[in-house]
Amino acid sequence: MASVQPAAQPSKRFQIALIKPSHYDDDGYVIQWFRSFIPSNSLAVVYSLVEDARQRRVLGDVEIDITATDEINTRTRIPQIIERFRAHDFFGLVFIVGVQSNQFPRAIDIARPLRAAGVPVAIGGFHVSGCIAMLPGIQPDLQEALDLGVTLYAGELEGRCDELLRDAAGGALKPLYNYLNDLPCLEGVPTPVLPRKFLKGTFSLQTSFDAGRGCPYQCSFCTIINVQGRKSRGRSADDIERLVRANMAQGVNWFFMTDDNFARNKDWEVILDRLAALRREFAATGQKDIKLVIQVDTLCHKIDGFIEKARAAGVVRTFLGLESINPQNLASAKKRQNKITEYRQMLLAWKKAGVITYAGYILGFPHDTPESIAEDIAIIQKELPLDILEFFCLTPLPGSEDHQRLFQQGVAMDSDLNRFDIEHVVTPHPKMSRQEWQGAYLKAWELYYSAEHIERMMRRAAATGVGVSRLASMIFLFSSMVRIERVHPLQGGIIRLKYRLDRRPTLPVEPALVFYPKLIAEGARKLVQNVRHWFWIDGLRRKIRSDPNRLSYTDTAITPVGDHEVEELELFTHTQAAQDAVEHIRKINQLTHAKSVA
Repeated sequence: MASVQPAAQPSKRFQIALIKPSHYDDDGYVIQWFRSFIPSNSLAVVYSLVEDARQRRVLGDVEIDITATDEINTRTRIPQIIERFRAHDFFGLVFIVGVQSNQFPRAIDIARPLRAAGVPVAIGGFHVSGCIAMLPGIQPDLQEALDLGVTLYAGELEGRCDELLRDAAGGALKPLYNYLNDLPCLEGVPTPVLPRKFLKGTFSLQTSFDAGRGCPYQCSFCTIINVQGRKSRGRSADDIERLVRANMAQGVNWFFMTDDNFARNKDWEVILDRLAALRREFAATGQKDIKLVIQVDTLCHKIDGFIEKARAAGVVRTFLGLESINPQNLASAKKRQNKITEYRQMLLAWKKAGVITYAGYILGFPHDTPESIAEDIAIIQKELPLDILEFFCLTPLPGSEDHQRLFQQGVAMDSDLNRFDIEHVVTPHPKMSRQEWQGAYLKAWELYYSAEHIERMMRRAAATGVGVSRLASMIFLFSSMVRIERVHPLQGGIIRLKYRLDRRPTLPVEPALVFYPKLIAEGARKLVQNVRHWFWIDGLRRKIRSDPNRLSYTDTAITPVGDHEVEELELFTHTQAAQDAVEHIRKINQLTHAKSVA
């Protein structure tokens, strides 16, 4: 009888598990969806850098296995991760990437059982970088991670990925890697491309990339300027073309450009021209069209040709940091680049190009009250040709000047980082109680997305050629997510998922006989509400599209900018600060004209 040979043992391979964490809702469950709306650029960036290192065999003959999990649409199965690493003698690294402040508690909860089992873990992202950049020493939340044996990574990974992998492979990870004072060049480095299998959890197979990093402005609530710098660093047009082609080859044609302000990228024109050329090429060969979403400032229309070239490049939606229509609020946040006298002209320029506009609006500036917020929203509805308005609570995020100032002054801030999600009030306000402020935030969504204004926005779209159907779907999302799901649309998705055991450790695990009936009832209630709301919006859409007079609709907002509107519109007259801002611009224009004549 032949002897039985023992089964061959698999060779030890270096394991990399990349995780972009979500955060907890008010009931302690991870916010997660069957399909999410916003893809993670951090995950794409880190994956591409690790994949490049794998292809270059930075660990010699050792093979590297890489997985990527975006928790907003994929469940993190910690027991399976532990078993995977145990099968390879814990040879590898779990890298929790792109961690924002509100996601840091969840990141720690992921890391804790992994470290207890002996799995190496590192955490990077804006929270780690922001705290180290702006606060003295190591703060308690970061110290908790260090005490667990978690490595903290501050700064950007380009040019340092090999070092991190080699240290992990050699069992020599440092407690802290700090590269905040050495910002890397982005040109020519591996571009952020996630394989299609990791994008299936996004709606319409969306992906993201950053054409550049850094912003020249000094907004006090911003963390980007203190983590990524005020000097713009960018990828080349060749880099952008490479990542677009790679994604188009795998059937991905929706791109979210995550640059905080693409209009200030010094290479914006050559990049947009390249994308426009790619669109023409793809159209000639029958491929999908490029669909692009960008973020820009409120002065981008002043850049000659920017909006026209953006539309030619495939831009269909643009995010704008409107923030406030109160000049006092803008000044208090050092948002000096925002001029209320430019808002209408800027929005009309985007509307003329057929691009849907989104604007961020911050609630809780020092001069805000519930009454003033309601008044401002009414003015915006009537006088600004804006499509989507999304609201945020002014939040002193670690890494911002606001947070640093409050920290130094000893002002009480919420101790639970999970609440630093721009939806919850976490600091005192000079004119509102926390309850009033939180109520004003929720009321703002209700006020802006009233039935009357939804119809007004859709009629404007029909009259200006923006596209009623395109806008209707976005209105549905932004008008229902906070009201029905109680989460901000930017962390929303399709069909909320909850897992009984994936609850915050500080809260008890609910018995199955309590959790599942409640989950089913909640899901049914939300389904009915969403279906009813969608049928109402779709009915309105069909009514407007069939209206023979739809093209003749007009109102104050879509009326061309006139010479006398600064004396007539409430936008410019409703407060003394607004009147002062108009007078200031008028004086500047007079001086400029006088100099040009001289």
